[in-house]
Amino acid sequence: MGYKEEGKWWVSPGDYDESVTAAYKFPEKIEILDTTLRDGEQEAGIILSKEDKLAIAKKLDAAGVHRIDAGCPATSEEDAEALKEICAAGLNADIYCFVRGVLSDQDLAKECGVDGVIIEIPGSEHMLSGGMRWTPEKAVEAAIAATRHAHELGLKVTYFPSDASRASLDFLVNLLNAILDGGGWMDSIALVDTFGAFSPEGAALYTRALLDRVGKPVEAHFHEDFGLSVATTIAALKEGAFCAHVTVNGIGERAGSCPIEPLVMSLLCLYGQDTGVKTENLIDLAKEVEKRTGKPTPPTKAIVGDRLFGWETGLPVGYWQKSKDINPLIMLPYLYTMTGQNPPHIFIGKKSGGANVALVNERLGLPVVEDKELVKAILDKVKKLSLEVKRDLKDEEYIKIYHEVVG
Repeated sequence: MGYKEEGKWWVSPGDYDESVTAAYKFPEKIEILDTTLRDGEQEAGIILSKEDKLAIAKKLDAAGVHRIDAGCPATSEEDAEALKEICAAGLNADIYCFVRGVLSDQDLAKECGVDGVIIEIPGSEHMLSGGMRWTPEKAVEAAIAATRHAHELGLKVTYFPSDASRASLDFLVNLLNAILDGGGWMDSIALVDTFGAFSPEGAALYTRALLDRVGKPVEAHFHEDFGLSVATTIAALKEGAFCAHVTVNGIGERAGSCPIEPLVMSLLCLYGQDTGVKTENLIDLAKEVEKRTGKPTPPTKAIVGDRLFGWETGLPVGYWQKSKDINPLIMLPYLYTMTGQNPPHIFIGKKSGGANVALVNERLGLPVVEDKELVKAILDKVKKLSLEVKRDLKDEEYIKIYHEVVG
């Protein structure tokens, strides 16, 4: 792969310069664990029924997601039933569920038929003492019992020390090693940035430390409080973390979680790392989650916004008019078909120029206007109305202006 892939993407040559890529330690395979059905639903106001969860799980599976965190069975009877139905649906993805460090939670997970569990116990000094009123010794004891029990039940175990990013590094490493030395079991460790507190550099440091000093595979579970979850997740993957935790549309508590769409596309186009997720399914997946959650997707949201591809401003529209039949990637970082988007839409409003008039006329099947004075008259009326309504114009508004001017 390179910075320019015909019919796919065209990004900066600097992204693929050897002086940049030489430092990468990406794993041979990057796994995607989607937690829309658990962490995503934890966003205040989002409620997913059993039917919603099954429908979203099927879409996630169709998109090629490797693992699905399908919920917390102890939350409600309906959540447990949803897990059972998802596990029985014959999906290709491994199904995990989220559990506490309580043995009965592991038993319930086994009953539901999941492949693995994500076991949460706080991983920072202050969360243990202030949030749980536990000593580190009690946390280690509970973790040993819970992880060993889950492993004995035949479940894969991801250990999830919440708030790990704000723990002192020595405390976190010593805590994890004490669990392992005491007979606990971890197939992998989730490096958990509960409050989105990592910088990319901090995420890289903690990833290296866990791999070097604990020696278990690392997963990245990062939140979006500072708008950096994609950057911090990539930073962890570049240091050898093998799995990224994501949600569709980035839904989740507070500012949300790492969104699958820009993460997968950034890895593919900017870093040459193909996760195997079917990017052409991303729009369909995003719309399914939007419909099921009732949470609208911002129109200019990266990758999945429905007004991403197109322009109102005259200058870029002129560039597009001249370049679109030569190579559309002259004006796009990646081709819209990669994610299931529609072709670029030309808007018309206060910032528009003659190229907008020509392309909008073409789209609407209106006769070409060659007279520059008529074009100017159309634009004068367009800009006046656009200022009044404070938006670009609807097709019917433009058509009315066109006929008023042209006749």
